[in-house]
Amino acid sequence: MRKILDFLNKLSYNNNREWFELHRAEYEQCRKEFDNFTLLYLQGLSKIDPALSVLQPKDCTWRIYRDVRFSADKRPYKEWFGTFPAAPAPGQPKTGGKKSMRGGYYIHIQPGHCMFAGGIWGPTPDLLKALRQEIYANYEEVEDIMNSKQWQRYFGDFDTEWMLKKVPQGFDKDFVHADWLKRKAYTFSSPITDEQVCSPDFVDLALDLARTAKPMNDFLNYTFDEYGEFARCER
Repeated sequence: MRKILDFLNKLSYNNNREWFELHRAEYEQCRKEFDNFTLLYLQGLSKIDPALSVLQPKDCTWRIYRDVRFSADKRPYKEWFGTFPAAPAPGQPKTGGKKSMRGGYYIHIQPGHCMFAGGIWGPTPDLLKALRQEIYANYEEVEDIMNSKQWQRYFGDFDTEWMLKKVPQGFDKDFVHADWLKRKAYTFSSPITDEQVCSPDFVDLALDLARTAKPMNDFLNYTFDEYGEFARCER
């Protein structure tokens, strides 16, 4: 992974087509290495979550080219590599991996900003309401998941980047976990150091993170599957 981090670091200072074409061979080597990592990750994940056994690396990874048509940021290339193993929606076999809107097991590789993330991001208003209702009605189950030593070691709580200022209408503002109801997305994440990414044990770490994330993904995905008619996320 050191080669990937070094390439991405240089790309961040030279994000233009001329430089990239001169270093395309280096990029192709990095892409192949990341695909190999994703394959090993998927092989381990399929033992943790058998629904992921249908996925291949190409289903989970992104092209490096940015869509700049409607963006003020005209940098042509992504400055990160990512893989998102996630099961397809029920009855929709082509919606797995990066196309999935279910909770999955995301790995983000970017110098100084590597991380693991799980949960559901960008739910539609109807799905978001359903997730809040499920958490409101079954908060003890969420507590049990979050109280495990491994969960506290890696995640602590849901992410707080996307939150309302007040508890949404229809819910008790004095609810014991009122902050959970303010979430606009139910994601959770853990930073990973560049040194950990470059360690020969990185796949093992990624799988340990995924194993810890699975109970919460299962909880959230139950609601996603139950309310499948609403489960089109705003990607």
